[in-house]
Amino acid sequence: MASETIHILDDEAGIRKALSRLLRAEGYEVRAFESAEAFLKGCNAEEISCLLLDLAMPEIDGLELQRRLIRAGVMVPIVFLTGSTDIPMIVRAVQAGALDYLTKPVDDTALLDAVRRALEVASTYKQERDDSARAAARFSRLTPREREVMEAVVAGKPNKLIAAELGACEQTVKVHRRRLMDKMGAESLAALIHTADRLHAGRRSFLLPAR
Repeated sequence: MASETIHILDDEAGIRKALSRLLRAEGYEVRAFESAEAFLKGCNAEEISCLLLDLAMPEIDGLELQRRLIRAGVMVPIVFLTGSTDIPMIVRAVQAGALDYLTKPVDDTALLDAVRRALEVASTYKQERDDSARAAARFSRLTPREREVMEAVVAGKPNKLIAAELGACEQTVKVHRRRLMDKMGAESLAALIHTADRLHAGRRSFLLPAR
């Protein structure tokens, strides 16, 4: 049985019921919402493996919700559901990062295929979050001075310049640099820069307001 949770957001009760039944029959956990407001209030982004999102809804429509998730740094694979052939709207959704879109009435096979693709993407997102968390844990072990040196090293500054800026001797900077590289698990400057990028990504919020 699949353990992934699929979230459905559609203002049509019949569609929510039909999709929920289909997905549960495939072994997925399902949570269904009738509005974007209910979704934002009652959902934790880390629980979402895939979001089936109605494109046209009253008040907050699918595109606006997608924009809000992007602004919050919430990484969720989205499959849009649409009852129209509004090509410009569909294009905007895909350009903004939607994984796919399906036209209502949704074909069962097409839906399940889209969900499977979304789950593959969700697995990648989870790996990225885990990598960011590990990088943050390593970074927390650095001393304040090691953090200063790391920031300067990642910025491409040579040891001599770092020493001058920090009011320290170059040999001391080299010692801090070796220690921080060891603590960060970085075997090269490229690896340290990559880890710093992970830290920057991890500072974004991956959570919606808690229930």
